[in-house]
Amino acid sequence: MPTEENTITLSAAAALAFGASALQRLGFSGEEAGIVAAHLVDSELCGYPALGLARIITIAEHARMREPRSAPRIIHETPVSAQIDGGNFVGLYSVYRASEIAIEKARAHGFALVGLHNSWVSGRNAYYLEKIARAGYAGIHLACSRPVVVPHGGRAPALGTNPIAFALPGTPDPVIFDMGTSATNHGDVLLAGRLNRLLPAGVAVDANGAPTRDPQAALQGGILPFGGAHAHKGYGLSFMVQAMGLLAGAALPRGQVQDFAFLFMVFDPALLMPRAQFEQQLAELIVQVKATPRQPGVDEIRIPSEQAFRTRVQRRVEGFELPRRIHERIAAL
Repeated sequence: MPTEENTITLSAAAALAFGASALQRLGFSGEEAGIVAAHLVDSELCGYPALGLARIITIAEHARMREPRSAPRIIHETPVSAQIDGGNFVGLYSVYRASEIAIEKARAHGFALVGLHNSWVSGRNAYYLEKIARAGYAGIHLACSRPVVVPHGGRAPALGTNPIAFALPGTPDPVIFDMGTSATNHGDVLLAGRLNRLLPAGVAVDANGAPTRDPQAALQGGILPFGGAHAHKGYGLSFMVQAMGLLAGAALPRGQVQDFAFLFMVFDPALLMPRAQFEQQLAELIVQVKATPRQPGVDEIRIPSEQAFRTRVQRRVEGFELPRRIHERIAAL
């Protein structure tokens, strides 16, 4: 863990200004930089540093950052669906715009199916789904990417980290579950390399397919599917997320079926039952699960997203620690 000597403490406001300034120096407008920085800072506040401000370095170094970009645009639309060309914008901006379109369509028709392609690096699925759930809608979000994950039984990458996430509106907070289908996050591998840290055992292989804890070797090799002895389950989920990404247009920009794409399914719970009835049942489910008898040494059974929301509340008051090495690299952009 970082120590006091090699980290600096940032408030949420200072981090937002710092991140937005760096992103504007990379060529983003004030509005674009603000949307991206807000996502990255929220990841820091919720306890996900690999998906936080360090992503600015990833954006700056990404090959597609040097390619032309244009405003995201809808290329096919029905009352309840939209296929969006992301204009080669970083996903932290374009996927945010796609979530807004999904909310608008769900508000008008009760349901929305929205796909986005020609974009890259989208951050936390939970960030977009929280926006959707706080607007009153249930949502599922899938994201696939270029190959960085080795399929079960393989020794070279063929899939993305391919997260899948679910959200339900609730009181006072929505319930959100967001998971990658890989044994570790690509962002965690990048951050470990930048901070000269070893990876956990059993999450990656080198270019020869041999297990490795060296993040640089893992970047030349690949990440494993999650599941350990049952990695075939993680691989199966990962494959299906990659395949569903084809519906979001993954192959449209470059003719590559192994590329970035993002898919939202959003609907009003009232399509199935009165909203108040659903919210009461969800609250009852949470109470009953948390009341389950606990194993020795377990203080509490938590609901998905509960810890992230608590951490956010605390860090909004106390700030958060950013490795000095990361701060200096961002400041040097």
